[in-house]
Amino acid sequence: MKTILNILKDTNYSFSLFDQSLVNELEQKITIKDGKPYVVCVIRGKEIILKPEEVVRQLYAMKLLEQYGYQKQRIKFEHPIHFGREVKSADIVIFDKDRPTVEYIIVEIKKPKLQDGKNQLRSYTNATGAPIAVWTNGGQISHYNRKDPNYFEDITDIPKADQTLEDILKERFTLKDLIIKDKIPNEGKSLKTIIQEMEDEVLANAGVDVFEEVFKLIFTKLYDEHKSRRDKEIINYFLKKEKFPMIVADKPAVGYLEKEKDPFEQLKEKIKQVDDSNFRVLEFRNTGQSEGGLKNKIQNLFDEAKAKWPGVFDDANQIQLSPSHLSICIAGLQDIKLFNSNLQIVDEAFEYLIGKSAKGEKGQYFTPRHVIDMCVKMLNPKAGEYMIDTAAGSCGFTVHTIFYLTGHLFQNMEISEEEKETVLKVFGIDFDEKVVRVARTLNLIAGDGNTNVLHLNNLDYDRWNEVINNRDWLTAYGGGLKRLETLRKDHASYKEFNFDILMANPPFAGDIKEPRIIHKYDLGYNDKNKPKSKVGRDILFIERNLNFLKPGGRMAIVLPQGRFNNTSDKNIREYISEKARILAVVGLNGNTFKPHTGTKTSVLFVQKWNNDSRVGPLCPKKEDYPIFFAVSEKSGKDNSGEYVFIKNGNNQPKLDKNGHLIIDHDLHNHDSELPDGVAEKFRDWAKSERLSFWS
Repeated sequence: MKTILNILKDTNYSFSLFDQSLVNELEQKITIKDGKPYVVCVIRGKEIILKPEEVVRQLYAMKLLEQYGYQKQRIKFEHPIHFGREVKSADIVIFDKDRPTVEYIIVEIKKPKLQDGKNQLRSYTNATGAPIAVWTNGGQISHYNRKDPNYFEDITDIPKADQTLEDILKERFTLKDLIIKDKIPNEGKSLKTIIQEMEDEVLANAGVDVFEEVFKLIFTKLYDEHKSRRDKEIINYFLKKEKFPMIVADKPAVGYLEKEKDPFEQLKEKIKQVDDSNFRVLEFRNTGQSEGGLKNKIQNLFDEAKAKWPGVFDDANQIQLSPSHLSICIAGLQDIKLFNSNLQIVDEAFEYLIGKSAKGEKGQYFTPRHVIDMCVKMLNPKAGEYMIDTAAGSCGFTVHTIFYLTGHLFQNMEISEEEKETVLKVFGIDFDEKVVRVARTLNLIAGDGNTNVLHLNNLDYDRWNEVINNRDWLTAYGGGLKRLETLRKDHASYKEFNFDILMANPPFAGDIKEPRIIHKYDLGYNDKNKPKSKVGRDILFIERNLNFLKPGGRMAIVLPQGRFNNTSDKNIREYISEKARILAVVGLNGNTFKPHTGTKTSVLFVQKWNNDSRVGPLCPKKEDYPIFFAVSEKSGKDNSGEYVFIKNGNNQPKLDKNGHLIIDHDLHNHDSELPDGVAEKFRDWAKSERLSFWS
């Protein structure tokens, strides 16, 4: 593959979607003349220079011939399409079987970016009436059914030569099929880009709250997959019996590796052997029924989901999308398996949706998963410990703590009673109602219907009683509140608690100016013991968080770098060191929170002083002690805030054992795919220091 790799190097084209056998076949046909690669075109039968887009076109044509069964005479390259006097050339056209001059499928390759290619296809299908369109750059692919008035509706795949479009739409589709045909690994897309496509297609002009409607659909789709969890267990049992070293919920794959067959292809071959004749048929699908019938089906499924996972949507909440717009959106989402191992797929989508509203206005941004995992690994939660995130966002810290404690990832499976007890010891609080509902959804599912995520203003704890006396609030959050109240230090106050662990990324933009709130905090007063007129939000969170911890409790908190350096913040540093032992400071790269902010941040790790083993882990107060310092040099993002992934020897995206792209960072060792990072170095240091939670 050396020649093909060189041709595609530093371009927007890839070969990761194609089988290894096709790539090898094309590579063997290449000849070099005058330093340039040539190949005999599989369709035209003449020798051509092999440019990047031509690599993808030849591979896709080979796939049409060898895997879809189309005859060569039905396929044409550079087919002229007329727009009045103007003539353009379509990259690949497949003609109708019974009408050999009528365009049936049009494939666009020249434009390597999705939106450009989709716009080109829209003009081609509009001019020709072709019902099916495909865009691909070899690394991503989209299949569309053109619907009047020129809407593009996603379809799972194009029909094979002996199939019709109706066959594709009405195919019986189970969880087995969803795993094999999952759009994320097979088409090289993310849920975020798919939602952006839906926005461009219909949502932007649908006259609805985009966040609410997409949230309803994701919520419903998760429930549909949840209903098939018994089938998931059958598949896993089959794989275990076959001694296949992968669990299906966690093994999608993108691209391919250096082996003859990548793990995802091996997995698909194994799963194809599973008899799914008695499996449940997935309901969250557009099967060619009337648009009104589809809307009724999805609304009923949404109603079931609300009953199963209460407290996220009102019982009376309805899907507001019109039947025609809903049809487009269902088609876009139906082939995505949302239950994956670490929430990357769902979380990225929600971050995008919430980012379109006011989430970033207070300087609070979703914490990247690799930062979360570093914090969890360093604080080493143990069974039986109570944990809280006081500025929870989408609850990355809480959910990943659950993962760490139970050993289970975000799987579509029931959890044990013992694991439910673990879930009930994990809490989250946030003031943003939208993110609380997202967080509750993820925690409800991870905890099999149990959650301690609460919608409260954490800094204004004196007014919690006014909120919790609201009947609707109690209906949604009462169970979690009762469990939180058992951890109060003083049963008449919400000021201090007895948590073992706290992890948080509090908002650090904007000041608190309300005297009523400032007066409650020691850090709200100046050195002359007079209340300040305003205090940074993150400063109050430092004090608030320390009050949540029991003696010997430990904390990780993301703070702006200035709090560690500014001379004006010396009193804050002295306050922290008076209350707790500073364990570690990890400087994060400036790109970590891009594109939302380029503010330099660090993570502070502390353990509350404690000389009494009866009230908590020992952390005897000392005046002089070592501190672990580290600076991250690899943020996992580029200067524009896009994630940077590591690649394999073929210069294709490398995958972890769960089938996820591996972010290139130095914060922790990702499933043995990265070198030991900050977390592992801290672990070794903490053991040498005999810290209570690592001894």
